[in-house]
Amino acid sequence: MKYLVSFSRIVVGILFIISGYIKLNDPVGFSFKLEEYFSQGVLDLPFFMDYALIISIIVVIVEVLLGVMLLVGYRIKFTLWSLLLMIIFFTFLTFYSAYFNKVTDCGCFGDAIKLTPWESFSKDVILLVFILILFVGKKYIKPILSFNIERIVMVVSLLACALYANYVLNHLPVIDFRPYKIGANIADGMTVPENAPKAIFDYAWRFKVNGEEQVIVTQGDYPSVDGEFVDVETTEVQKGYEPPVHDFTVEQNGEDFAASLLQEPKLVMVIAYDLRKSTLDAFSEVKEVSDLAIKNGYKVIGMSASNETQTSDLKKQYQLDFDFYFTDETTLKTIVRSNPGILVLEKGTIKQKVHYNDFDELTFE
Repeated sequence: MKYLVSFSRIVVGILFIISGYIKLNDPVGFSFKLEEYFSQGVLDLPFFMDYALIISIIVVIVEVLLGVMLLVGYRIKFTLWSLLLMIIFFTFLTFYSAYFNKVTDCGCFGDAIKLTPWESFSKDVILLVFILILFVGKKYIKPILSFNIERIVMVVSLLACALYANYVLNHLPVIDFRPYKIGANIADGMTVPENAPKAIFDYAWRFKVNGEEQVIVTQGDYPSVDGEFVDVETTEVQKGYEPPVHDFTVEQNGEDFAASLLQEPKLVMVIAYDLRKSTLDAFSEVKEVSDLAIKNGYKVIGMSASNETQTSDLKKQYQLDFDFYFTDETTLKTIVRSNPGILVLEKGTIKQKVHYNDFDELTFE
């Protein structure tokens, strides 16, 4: 039992720290996931949507700290109860997502590791078992440091988490796990390889044969049946390959210009997924940066999910010398965790990507 408890302690502690750190690296992304959970049609808790970012920061810091507390053996009783309550809550969320197919990715490991809803639920159930083992064998969980040293470790861990969160919120994630990271080519990310696995579907065909219902399952072919067709149900049994970049369009007046824009040798994208939520003061600097880019031969475009009235008003207010295109809000949120943010591309390859606090770091050659 002693060795099982030690193993469980290490597994749970490390997983909580890794999971917490990955989300701490991108708290804005995790807050978008929480907004999904709080939205109508899922948990229907709209009140919490305005506080999603604050909640995300608190949750991920607590997650990291609980992992550290378990590994060093600090306040074991409090730590175990906190771990149990947190994993029960997460297990409920992942089961709800999986059973009702509400949120297709729990965001447990951010964009680093994508899990299906049922995979997320299974992971939480396994963690729950490990935590219950820790409860049963808590007498074997001993501190590895003196109490005063443990307190210092916890204070340092808390300060490190707070400083790290502050940095990524005011700049961009230190590690970019998304398909729009610097060096990635957007057009290549949209490509499906020739040998990529295709989606496989089971078709359950229902017929009436001699007055009795008969079901025949095929994977696409219409069955040869001497009877009256009733209906067909389709079930996906194997997912097909999905390119890392999908739903990427750059539209204007109903026409998609993505393909041609991604061939531009010098392109600057000014991205603001929702102008109502943008840091509008930053557009004074956007004006300076975009004018400099145009002077140096760059094509500059704006990308937003806001309507034409909002983008037109913004152009007039800040005298922006470029046009806005429409792109899906979720895609823009994925591209850059800044509102506004700027990307510099060369024939579809991302060369620079900055938060609005770092516009002065942009270079145009």
